[in-house]
Amino acid sequence: MTASRPLGRSRPSAILAVLLVASFLVSADSTITNVATPSIRVSLGASGSAVQFVVGGYLVAYAVLLITGARLGQTHGYKRLFLTGVSAFGLCSLAAGVAPDVGVLIAMRVFQGAAAALMLPQVLTGIQLHFDGERRSHAIGLHAVALSVGAVAGQILGGVLISANIAGQTWRPAFLINVPICLAALAFGINVLPADDRHTRSCLDLPGVAILSIAVLCLVVPLTVGPDTGWSAWTVGALAASIPALTLFVHNQRRALQRGHVPLVHVAIISRPAIGLGMIGLGSSYATYFALLFTLAQYLQTGLHHSALFSGLILVPWAAAFGLAGQTRRHLPARLLPTLPVAGFALLAIVYLAIGAGGLAAALSTPLLAILFIPGGFGLGLLFTSLLGHVMGAAPQHHAADISGVSATVTQIGGSLGVAGFGTLYLTSAHTDSPGHAFGITALALAATAFMASIPTYLAIRAAAAEPTPTQRVPAPAIQEPPIT
Repeated sequence: MTASRPLGRSRPSAILAVLLVASFLVSADSTITNVATPSIRVSLGASGSAVQFVVGGYLVAYAVLLITGARLGQTHGYKRLFLTGVSAFGLCSLAAGVAPDVGVLIAMRVFQGAAAALMLPQVLTGIQLHFDGERRSHAIGLHAVALSVGAVAGQILGGVLISANIAGQTWRPAFLINVPICLAALAFGINVLPADDRHTRSCLDLPGVAILSIAVLCLVVPLTVGPDTGWSAWTVGALAASIPALTLFVHNQRRALQRGHVPLVHVAIISRPAIGLGMIGLGSSYATYFALLFTLAQYLQTGLHHSALFSGLILVPWAAAFGLAGQTRRHLPARLLPTLPVAGFALLAIVYLAIGAGGLAAALSTPLLAILFIPGGFGLGLLFTSLLGHVMGAAPQHHAADISGVSATVTQIGGSLGVAGFGTLYLTSAHTDSPGHAFGITALALAATAFMASIPTYLAIRAAAAEPTPTQRVPAPAIQEPPIT
């Protein structure tokens, strides 16, 4: 694992600027393709299921390999993995942008998701290694902003590029635009990121990788394609199979520790109440956010017949308020910081409740929706940045890879669960009711989810208060890392 360097010599602002490029790119490419799918289908003569895999292939590969990417960063150096991921992401984006048919496009999207899984975990690992105290809180806030802005920007940028139809290329610039960004990140990253002069001499836990990959595939693939297939028997069976597969993975990781090997995930660290319950809160926050992105696009574009660009632009107040929350948090008294995750969930629940009431009463105009998105984005910004900082601060620094990999995987799975569950609720309701009423029912369900998620979040904060600080903890021999050489 890369050793932490003195902050003054590591140029922290430059390090953070380079790392956040990955946060933005990964998030933007998870949404930009949604806007591009209609023109991809027409241009390449692709079927609906094929276009679905253009979107889902990226998300599945990304979710499956996140934890593996985090551990590879620890064993081979986070800078090396970050630069490898950025390079591969740029090359796959180029290949996707010039793909001659939908089969090549799907393959490149899968490889692009794998590249994203290599580079994103290194962002949190780099933050945890090179920032501490207030600087770490600020860096986490900016990382959260980059993720949120990227998701919104993907929709807006996709709408702009496709509407512009540059050189008659329709959807292709939506992928090609990544190439110069990746080249710039690669050039700056080589010179700015500290060298990987130390890392653990350990091999990757290949049995753990295989079992976890199967478990996550069984969970994410059905969630991605299930709603469009009407939850066919194989999707339900795969979801059921994910439970024993995850159980087997936990057993495998514990046995690896007992044998003195370095596991893919230190289960003892993640299962601490302060971290495990916090992960539930993180996953729930992403579930409601990605469900909102999906159902809002359906409501505005299919229900109200607005353009894709409009459905992206209306989220600008949300993204701006999200960023403001991270900056506001820095100036609050320290005694208030533990209350922010729960307060954020409460504010988010109130906003969803107001949207739901407006939808059911047929009083939800688009200006009112844009106004409500301001406190909604602020609430999500408060809870996400605070909760992510909480789980990172609750673990010793040498477990940065565990936190970065697992937290990214949990949020991705949470987003998939949110889109599958709440998306199905909206689409089912919209078949028998008005779009506004269906959106109102979905918003009320989001409000209930945000409220319930505040409970494990509160328990996580309480558990952290009862535990010694990470610097005071002495890990048990069972979870000791091999010595850094």
